[in-house]
Amino acid sequence: MKRKLAQTIFAMAVVALASVAVIRVRATPSSGLVNIPLARGTNVSNGTIPLQGGTDVVMVQITVEPGGYSGWHSNPGGSLIVVKQGSLTVYRSVGSQCETTTYSAGQAFTERPGEVDQVVNNGTEDYILYVTFPRVPLGESPRTDVSPDPGTCPGV
Repeated sequence: MKRKLAQTIFAMAVVALASVAVIRVRATPSSGLVNIPLARGTNVSNGTIPLQGGTDVVMVQITVEPGGYSGWHSNPGGSLIVVKQGSLTVYRSVGSQCETTTYSAGQAFTERPGEVDQVVNNGTEDYILYVTFPRVPLGESPRTDVSPDPGTCPGV
C-alpha cells in the first residue's frame, strides 16, 4: 500500500514538473534584456493614490541592447515607466489590432493592468528604463509571460 502511494506521488510530481517545462518552452522569452531589482515593499498605507493594500510595489531597472526585446507579457497591476536612455517601441495587442508607440529618453508612459505587449529596442544604443509596478500580488512576479504570441503584430 505504501509503495503504491509512493509511486502515485512520484508520478504526480513527474507530471507537474513536465507541465512546468512545457509552459516555459511555450512562453515568449526575452532577448538581450537585463532586469535589476531595485526595491520591493508591501503597501500598508491608505493614501490618495488608488493602490490596493496588501499588495507589493516593485521597482526595477531594465536595460535592453539594440535588437533585444521583452517577450510578450503583461503586468498584473500595470506599470509606470521612465525612459532614462535610448528609445524603445511598444507593440500592444488590442483585440485583433496591433498598436505601436515609440518612446525616447526623458519620456514616461504607463501600461494598464493586464495589457499585453512586446517592447523592442529598434535603436542603436541600449535603452534603460526605470519601472514601478504597483499592485503586484504578494511575493509574486510583476510580469506575466504571455504564451503563445498573440499573433496581432506580425514579425514582432
